[in-house]
Amino acid sequence: MDGKHLLAGQFGAASRLSPKALRLYAEQGLLIPAEVDPATGYRYYRPDQLPRARLIARLRSLGLPLAKIGALLDLTPQARALELRGWLRTQRDRLDERAAVVEAVDRSGEDLALAGAVRLRDVAATRAVCRRRQVDIRGLKDLIRTAERDIRAHLRDSGLPADGLRRVCFHELVTPDSEAPVEVSVACTGPVDPVDDLYVRLIPAHTEAYLPVPAPMEDYPLILRVYDAVEAWTDARPGMVTTGRPYEVHPGTAGARFDVAYPVSP
Repeated sequence: MDGKHLLAGQFGAASRLSPKALRLYAEQGLLIPAEVDPATGYRYYRPDQLPRARLIARLRSLGLPLAKIGALLDLTPQARALELRGWLRTQRDRLDERAAVVEAVDRSGEDLALAGAVRLRDVAATRAVCRRRQVDIRGLKDLIRTAERDIRAHLRDSGLPADGLRRVCFHELVTPDSEAPVEVSVACTGPVDPVDDLYVRLIPAHTEAYLPVPAPMEDYPLILRVYDAVEAWTDARPGMVTTGRPYEVHPGTAGARFDVAYPVSP
């Protein structure tokens, strides 16, 4: 090989990339060797590949995934800077959200006061039309809005009243960083057929522990404190256990826009 090429070790030293990183970036198509000796397997790089290698290292130091780095590499410097500024704004927003969660986590004294407003009620068996999707916090409001609109329209088209209670059931914790399955349902009073991704299920009769949500706590992350309060209330009662996933019932009681509820066995 002529002197215009660098062995992988030399290239890695010049770009401050480890042999493992060079192999990974080659496998991902981000930084392909200029030549590979078929007899020895030695990899050679051109000196003019060093700026790309150093840029990859710099972008990787930001914690960017390789797929994102691959998309950024082929942009002009101006377009790349614009993309990175947008990414940085998103990271700052997420950091602010996490800081708000930290502030909401340890409010045990205030949560005890909230727990004092928890009550029990019996819920009759109810037929409901439902839609279930995977969403994160950012997609939650849109899912609730569009699912309720479509369900109520389907009930009207089926000749049924469309004014039933809306429930939003959380199968797992929904956060800004992770999606989880969420079911939106509207109670109905007569037979109705499923259509498209809307399905019908029977919500069995049960007892629920519920708490009307104070207006300042309706949104994430403060809403987590309402869930914590209901859980603290049930945990403090020997023999009482939650028997299913939590949900929000709209409209709420006591003037609240909605209630947070857990099915329980008292």
